[in-house]
Amino acid sequence: MNSGVEISRRRFLASSIAALAGGSVTAWGGDKPLPMRKVVVGAHPWVYAATQPKYDITRVLPQIFDDMSYAGLDGIELMHTALLPDDAVERIGELSQKHKLPVIGTSFGGAMWDRAKHQEVLDDAAKVIPRLAKLGGRTLGTSVGAVKWGQKTRKSPEQLDAQADVLRKIIAICEKNGVVLNLHNHTYEVENDLHDLKGTLARIPDVKLGPDLNWLVRGGVDPVAFIRQYGKQIVFLHLRDQKKDGRWSEALGEGDMDYAAIAAALREINFAGHAIIELAHERDFKPTRPLRESLKMSREFVRKVLGY
Repeated sequence: MNSGVEISRRRFLASSIAALAGGSVTAWGGDKPLPMRKVVVGAHPWVYAATQPKYDITRVLPQIFDDMSYAGLDGIELMHTALLPDDAVERIGELSQKHKLPVIGTSFGGAMWDRAKHQEVLDDAAKVIPRLAKLGGRTLGTSVGAVKWGQKTRKSPEQLDAQADVLRKIIAICEKNGVVLNLHNHTYEVENDLHDLKGTLARIPDVKLGPDLNWLVRGGVDPVAFIRQYGKQIVFLHLRDQKKDGRWSEALGEGDMDYAAIAAALREINFAGHAIIELAHERDFKPTRPLRESLKMSREFVRKVLGY
């Protein structure tokens, strides 16, 4: 391919992606750009990653974009491993353009409590965050890592210090690239009376939060109370549902979490961030419908109950 043509094509792609992410989406609004929605509703591809070797979604990205576009979602939150290949920006950018599905951001994680892993974490951050920004993504949902998964292990003050040190460096990389870091929780951050999360907040008081409301429930935390307590810092949400027996429901709205009460709490704090559907299923779960249909049902539930 002629190098000049290739450069022009890449510039066009980059500007188109920026337009999608920035809200001036003429492809959705005809000749007049549509205004930015107050709350953008997207989805995270974990439910696809769970069936892939090493949780790598690279091979199934075309299906993921197609399914999420079909479901009527406003955008996609990637997994950071999808941004590590050298051709990630061009390949993902083309999918974003094809499906008119903006890249909202990416999840990101590592053993941040372990100083021996800091360089590895920072190397990934230095690669992923600029690539995310080129795709128009503006959020980094960050998980700090558990000392021992599945065990209620409390991090020491020294481990929490290490965690905060690397988070500050990642935040600096984010700020340089126009990306906002938010702390995404699993159970380990919120168990033991929010020991892990409170440890981070004590060291970085103004850090933004992106709670996963279902992991809050599984960690023994009332999501409504959490929203009310930390509302000023919440810029991002992960939404999932579970039944009374504790097992995840197939789609959002098919479980027993009190999303009506959650919606009321979000209105109280005037939430105006991003709401991301992240489906998950137990290992022995047998789907009754294609994932795209569960995503579509979940999107409709968010519109009906949360009003987004």
